[in-house]
Amino acid sequence: MSIIEPKIDTLLEKTDNDRFLLCSLAAKRAHDINDMMRGQRDRAIQLQTAVEIARAAEKKPLSMAFAEIARDEVSYDPDSIDVKNH
Repeated sequence: MSIIEPKIDTLLEKTDNDRFLLCSLAAKRAHDINDMMRGQRDRAIQLQTAVEIARAAEKKPLSMAFAEIARDEVSYDPDSIDVKNH
């Protein structure tokens, strides 16, 4: 058994207990994070060692997205379901 943070109950509270909305919101944000990381990867390779890059890549974009949702750093517009970064 593993311990997952943030807890699913906390995440569901942020999306009015709609698990499909939570999945959509997290997937959209993870996609944005992944795009951002890809754009910075080339520059990072020039400036950092392989060990430093590996440490920075330990956390997956989806995990980062869930953490941002739990901290209220990502929200949505109920009328359009667009992801908004704070």
